[in-house]
Amino acid sequence: MRANNPELRSWIDVPEDSDFPIQNLPYGIFQTADRSPRAGIAIGDKILDLAALQEKGYFQSLNIRNGTFQQDSLNEFIGLGKEVTNEFRNYTSNLLRSDNAELRDREDVDKMLVDQKEATMLMPVRIRDYTDFYSSEQHAFNVGSMFRDPDNALLPNWKHLPVGYHGRASSIIISDTPIKRPKGQTRADGQEMPAFGASRLLDFELEMGFITCKENPLGSSISTAEAENYIFGFVLFNDWSARDIQKWEYVPLGPFLAKNFASSISPWIVTLEALDPFRVPGDKQDPQVLPYLEFEGDKNFDVNLEVAIQPDGSSENTVTRSNFRHMYWNVNQQLAHHTVNGCNIGICDIYASGTISGPTPDTYGSMLELSWRGTKPVKMPDGSERKFIQDGDTVIMRGHASRDGVRVGFGEVRTKVLPAD
Repeated sequence: MRANNPELRSWIDVPEDSDFPIQNLPYGIFQTADRSPRAGIAIGDKILDLAALQEKGYFQSLNIRNGTFQQDSLNEFIGLGKEVTNEFRNYTSNLLRSDNAELRDREDVDKMLVDQKEATMLMPVRIRDYTDFYSSEQHAFNVGSMFRDPDNALLPNWKHLPVGYHGRASSIIISDTPIKRPKGQTRADGQEMPAFGASRLLDFELEMGFITCKENPLGSSISTAEAENYIFGFVLFNDWSARDIQKWEYVPLGPFLAKNFASSISPWIVTLEALDPFRVPGDKQDPQVLPYLEFEGDKNFDVNLEVAIQPDGSSENTVTRSNFRHMYWNVNQQLAHHTVNGCNIGICDIYASGTISGPTPDTYGSMLELSWRGTKPVKMPDGSERKFIQDGDTVIMRGHASRDGVRVGFGEVRTKVLPAD
């Protein structure tokens, strides 16, 4: 039975609204008070401890070295390639099936399961390199309308290539890691000289990121048809942005200090295969793309996304609901463009989508857009308003896909903003 079959059920209880049914089986790295960092799979409210299973002799029929899961990252496992990792996903799905007693009826089965609430989630991979794209047409249109001319919001190249820039891998952090408000240079409108201080216009950007599992040699390229052989899975991605720092620094080379202070990701990597049932066609691309960017099939994904802001000591307020399907440039095109010049990619590189904004104001993917550059404050449950993110705020991003009674989700990425030093 296929691992994403909607009829599959697990012997582990999975709550109806869980992001982690047997059809998902995302990978992460966790630790507990009595377990060192190790690999696990989320299933319902539990974590299947892959290191414990391997110690008990499981996975011997697969091409996986002993100790692969007793590490603080998934890099070695992901680097085995999709032939191995897909076989492993089917193997673990079979172990967890409701009609399979092999693991279910072991007397020591509890030693191989951990309650998620007792675990601390760690960075799932050692990120080698990071690229951020700019691939939502509505977001690009909104920003162009604010800062340039609504009649010419998109720059001439935007519909011909997936715009991207090289980001900072070292400051990508896991969910529940707080960040400090960044400092840098800004220049107020009408002022000749810049000033130094804490950013006043701190913003989130609602994005998805994909993680690669295969290398290409320097000087070679990856076609759109080959791209999915290089993509292991996806995480939620919050590309933190200091808008006032960005405005002053971005000409001529793009964002620098406005972006490199932090980006936050969710801890569970949802595989490309788990998202297969949720493929949808993207919007028609006009004008016709160049041949190396042409593709066949449905390459967008119907993943519901939302962002909530929780003021310190108050309840959270959902400020936007968007969808990953709102991408003009899909991941196959992004990877094809990234490598068309011969750029070599690596195992566990991460590629962020760019802010995902839908067609209506309640689906915009940043405070810059939701408050329309601060002119339309967003109300909070405690009576306060937000133009941008304030100290003490926690920003929470969630995502899930749903079809035929099956929900495949990402959990959440949650980050609290602390004052600048």
